[in-house]
Amino acid sequence: MAASKLNDPDQKGSTSSAAARRIAIWLFLMCGLVSVMVIVGGATRLTDSGLSIVEWRPVTGAIPPMSEAAWLSEFEKYKTIPEYQEVNYGMSLGEFKKIYWWEWGHRFLGRLIGIAFFAPFVFFAATGALTRPLGFKLFGLFLLGGLQGALGWWMVSSGLSERVDVSQYRLAAHLALAVALFGFMFWLALDLWPAKRPGASRNIKLGALVLLAGVYAQMMLGAFVAGLRAGRTYNTWPLMEGKFFPDGYFVGSKGLNDLFETIEAVQFNHRIGAMLLAAGAVWFFVAAHKTALAPRAKLVLAAVGFQFVLGVWTLLAATPISLGLAHQAGALVVFAAAIYAAHGASATLD
Repeated sequence: MAASKLNDPDQKGSTSSAAARRIAIWLFLMCGLVSVMVIVGGATRLTDSGLSIVEWRPVTGAIPPMSEAAWLSEFEKYKTIPEYQEVNYGMSLGEFKKIYWWEWGHRFLGRLIGIAFFAPFVFFAATGALTRPLGFKLFGLFLLGGLQGALGWWMVSSGLSERVDVSQYRLAAHLALAVALFGFMFWLALDLWPAKRPGASRNIKLGALVLLAGVYAQMMLGAFVAGLRAGRTYNTWPLMEGKFFPDGYFVGSKGLNDLFETIEAVQFNHRIGAMLLAAGAVWFFVAAHKTALAPRAKLVLAAVGFQFVLGVWTLLAATPISLGLAHQAGALVVFAAAIYAAHGASATLD
């Protein structure tokens, strides 16, 4: 993404620079809200709450059940889906309320994010703070946010008729768009923030971009682990029950699909991805350690190292909710660090 002229002092005066800073702060705060949304989404998965609301009501769904009759009505709807009939049969209304609140909170956060984005966007546009290119970028982000809501319902709908869980493919797609939105907003905020970008040689710049893509891919591999609950099996490290390649890895009849449809495969893929990412972070740190990009490379290495250790700890502990959510939050920290490094490297050297 090219830097916006809005924060270029040669193009605009101090007022525009101040506006650029305000817009950047708003976008950083939006990244924080999206991070909370992703983590709450992880909690709905770990608590098996994602299918507790079986209807998509973008407007009226913002109001939770307000009476005992309303709660019973929601509970009766839940009883019609396979998850209740095959997994949670006989659960009490009180137990249902616990999972309902997780899913309602997740959807409410989505609505809150929509308002928190749209209202300031309208304000900045009305006060002339946005250039036309920046306005188009922000409006595009708003449309992607709306698409994310529809994608979320598409994901939930996969678990309402023939499955007791949502499709791991749709779960990965839902997370992919959420992380992409976070990334686009974070990069754009860095564009607008009044700070010099160090730049880097062509090889280091390419390495930073490849590393960023690797972090994103590793997060998607993690989505498949979550989708199949693969983090609660093979809880040994570095081998999987004494073997490098676990029994059942890539032996099915589905071809390449088998890599994403068995517990053995998705966990092995995520493990290998973590090792490759750690190696890439070390390479990037060594390659950039004598350049102006060194502090950012050091930050990436520290974030990846911490996340690697946290991931192993989470696996050995069989993914308790607290560690599972910490690991998901750590992934966003690594992603932000990688964006920060790639953004700094993408500047032209003087």
